[in-house]
Amino acid sequence: MTIKALLNQAVIMLKNENIEAPKNKARILLQATLKKSREYLMIYDTKEVTENERDNYIKNIKKLISGIPLQYITGKQEFMKLNFLVTKDVLIPRPDTEILVEEVINLANNIKNPILLDLCTGSGAIAISCAKYIKNTQIYATDISQKALEIAKKNAEFNGVKNNIEFLESNLFSKIKEQKFDIIVSNPPYIETDNLKTLPKDVQNEPKIALDGGKDGLDFYRKIAENAYQFLNRQGYLCLEIGYNQKLSVYKILENQKRYINIYSKKDLCENDRVMVAQIG
Repeated sequence: MTIKALLNQAVIMLKNENIEAPKNKARILLQATLKKSREYLMIYDTKEVTENERDNYIKNIKKLISGIPLQYITGKQEFMKLNFLVTKDVLIPRPDTEILVEEVINLANNIKNPILLDLCTGSGAIAISCAKYIKNTQIYATDISQKALEIAKKNAEFNGVKNNIEFLESNLFSKIKEQKFDIIVSNPPYIETDNLKTLPKDVQNEPKIALDGGKDGLDFYRKIAENAYQFLNRQGYLCLEIGYNQKLSVYKILENQKRYINIYSKKDLCENDRVMVAQIG
């Protein structure tokens, strides 16, 4: 069977199961299976694949159909033009979170030798991107999951910033001792518990601990807002990713603390409010 015929077979399989973007996902999976570039698949589409290559590829297509996220099958995801290792132990980095990182970078560029804290770091995508694109910064990154931290450390080493980040196994601020930061950033769990079962099948296969934000989806925002001010330098910033419908709720949580000023939000590429920023007065 040729590369072209195998791709066509996979696309049909995915279409029959109503998988979104079947052509794109079929191609990415074949690239990963054959360990070849997109250009290779296009130029050599008449090249025959081995029976073993075909079997492995179809096995991966069936995994995708079963609900396993594409990124867990390929083991990688691009974020902020960097490559990240991802496994079932970490949330898959998403383009929406790049809006959060870009805002942190903008703020940090106006601070001399900024010190950052990334809460709920997961794969380390936020911390590592900040370390890569912010000059002379030191970053602390925490997560409650040791397995997630192992992935984050590998990603930091792979992207050449392991010396700029200290990873800590910590439930939010629990292991942070008398340290002050210029910016605290977090993409916390923010899905309402009852809504978890309504998420797409592939998202339900991501770590529940990284998705479940409690009954109203706001548990982590309350905890972070109640404590962040103690760890921020004067005029320091708290930067949070939020759900598309959580702007008003998170704004009120921050406002009610009476410690945060200059609260504002930023929209993602779909014009949903995605980032909330507040400053210590």
